[in-house]
Amino acid sequence: MRIAVTGSIATDHLMSFPGRFADQLVADQLHTVSLSFLVDTLDVRRGGVGPNICFGMGVLGLRPILVGAAGEDFADYRAWLDRHGVDTASVHISEVQHTARFVCTTDADHNQIASFYTGAMSEARQIELQPVAERVGGLDLVLISADDPEAMVRHTEECRSRGIAFAADPSQQLARMEGEDIRLLIGGAEYLFTNEYEAALIETKTGWTADQILAKVGTRVTTLGAQGVRIDREGEEPVVVGCPEEEQKADPTGVGDAFRAGFLSGLSWNLSLERAAQVGCMLATLVIETIGTQEYELRRGHFMERFAKAYGHDAAGEIAAHLP
Repeated sequence: MRIAVTGSIATDHLMSFPGRFADQLVADQLHTVSLSFLVDTLDVRRGGVGPNICFGMGVLGLRPILVGAAGEDFADYRAWLDRHGVDTASVHISEVQHTARFVCTTDADHNQIASFYTGAMSEARQIELQPVAERVGGLDLVLISADDPEAMVRHTEECRSRGIAFAADPSQQLARMEGEDIRLLIGGAEYLFTNEYEAALIETKTGWTADQILAKVGTRVTTLGAQGVRIDREGEEPVVVGCPEEEQKADPTGVGDAFRAGFLSGLSWNLSLERAAQVGCMLATLVIETIGTQEYELRRGHFMERFAKAYGHDAAGEIAAHLP
């Protein structure tokens, strides 16, 4: 499958706070919060949902097409992605703005407080998908993940008008989008990716029930945190997949992106939805065990051993031929 991933391109500035955010919040003063957290560590990492997902797919041996906007400071990041199997030729480079920045502080309970500077990401709305499709010989699926909101709507509308299958992954942008835009983003999607909270937020903002949403998308994929993932299709029993056992919990940033990378790779390998979700959960587990969203390594033997332990040898046998 030729899969294009549209989404934010950013660098992550990740900090660790040794205490608990909850201990610093005064219930009757939340309307006037003024807090500063003295952090222990700072890691500057490559990030953005688009590259995170593409990196995971590249690690699994695919050649995903990254579509997004970055600044002229993207050169080193581009070289990194190119080395890991990502097609970056369709990234728009801004002449005036820096690549976006994600700044996130994580406390001892793995709760997070974050800010996001859009920078060059705001120019993603200028990108047209048709030249991308022509360059690579057509697109089988476009994942429309969190990006400039206008870009997300434009990409969705273009996919519909050109008959290109798309997957909706609005995630962080749901907070700033209204119901009408959300309805535009998800209606007719082959796949809808959310976590549990985002799923509820979509229902609240659109006014659609869970059944109504399921009637408007092909497959609804809802991540459940440590409980794994649930996959719903209209008229079928839900498929629930648990997570492999973690060796450690280092950093939750990028776990959802890794799941999407594994799931899309499984689809590209023509695996069942259950098996694709298992690949996604296994890759997500590698990320939560690593600080940074693209710092993990896929060691084939280790991956297969853990996959077989979590999901059985028959399941492992189905994916073995596809792993690089």
